[in-house]
Amino acid sequence: MNYFSSQFKLGILGGGQLGKMLLNDTRKFDIHTCVLDPSNEAPCKIACNEFVQGDLMDFDTVYQFGKNVDVLTIEIENVNVNALEKLEKEGIKVYPTSKTLRTIQNKAKQKLFYVDNNLPTAPFSRFAYKDEILTAIEHQTLEFPFVWKSAQFGYDGKGVKVVKSHSDLEELPNVECITETLIPFKNELSVIVARNADGKVKIYPVVEMEFHPEANQVEYVICPARISKEVALKAELIALKASAAFKHVGLLAVEMFQTEDDDILINEVAPRPHNSGHHTIEASYTSQFEQHIRAVLNLPLGKTDSKVGGIMVNLVGAEDYTGNVVYKNIESIMAMDGVTPHIYGKKQTRPFRKMGHVTIVHENINEARRIAEEVKKKIKVISE
Repeated sequence: MNYFSSQFKLGILGGGQLGKMLLNDTRKFDIHTCVLDPSNEAPCKIACNEFVQGDLMDFDTVYQFGKNVDVLTIEIENVNVNALEKLEKEGIKVYPTSKTLRTIQNKAKQKLFYVDNNLPTAPFSRFAYKDEILTAIEHQTLEFPFVWKSAQFGYDGKGVKVVKSHSDLEELPNVECITETLIPFKNELSVIVARNADGKVKIYPVVEMEFHPEANQVEYVICPARISKEVALKAELIALKASAAFKHVGLLAVEMFQTEDDDILINEVAPRPHNSGHHTIEASYTSQFEQHIRAVLNLPLGKTDSKVGGIMVNLVGAEDYTGNVVYKNIESIMAMDGVTPHIYGKKQTRPFRKMGHVTIVHENINEARRIAEEVKKKIKVISE
């Protein structure tokens, strides 16, 4: 198949920042792209060949969009899976497949998949609605504290809450959910695995994620993770085992906990480019975005080694600002060596909205972390 400067069309469901960064690489290769997104202001709009505005959860919209492309991929999991299944039956290549997405879209199904495939994960219970949790607490089959997760549509800290008391429960929506044992852990780690349709696999180095205490969002992604070789190897093997179990095509980001005893437990996975791989644009031989395109088109996979240590800082909307975005002090961070900002193109900021990221590269990861802290203090995402 000739993908380059040809009639071939790659479809992307979702037009956010992950799609925009994928498009940097499709443009590099001159691959024709079509993007579907509900927002007319989607970051992808300026960079794709064809833009369609429409609902990603609507069967007909996704089906009609998919009929016009040769290969269909995603940059967000919340899409109409029934439409994808029908497109697959009609010969359109969809990666990740509808089967993979169906499992991953629902956190209860995702957790059961780990159990069925002997993949380590925190103990959990599933509930159809909130009242069942109250009954479990009354019967002492569930104890505070625990982690509550909405089964569907959770992301970026939304749909996740640590429940310590009855009053925390009152705020939760009445939806299908899971509860997990609260695991004391040393580190949150992530490993991105790339796999093409031929089953060839490449793995990126383990990264460490530092989270914002209030927003439950990643603040820093650090590569390489500051962990022992033994723990890194354990994390890599579990990520590879998860990849083999899903038989996904494209990227699979496997988020994990390193417990106090150095066990590794899978938290959750994402079958697409991921926040924990943004540093790869500057720090790796092959960025996660180029790798995703190589994988879904069944091209040879690129080298995943890091050229240099990298740290990614998320740029999120400051707490008290809503409106037209202003990036305060951006010039002063650009004056720092090894610092590259990425602005996603969202014109409106609001508290904790992901607006961009900054990558810091340095031979010494501890020095990079120090610079990252300075970057974080200087740049502010505010409104006019």
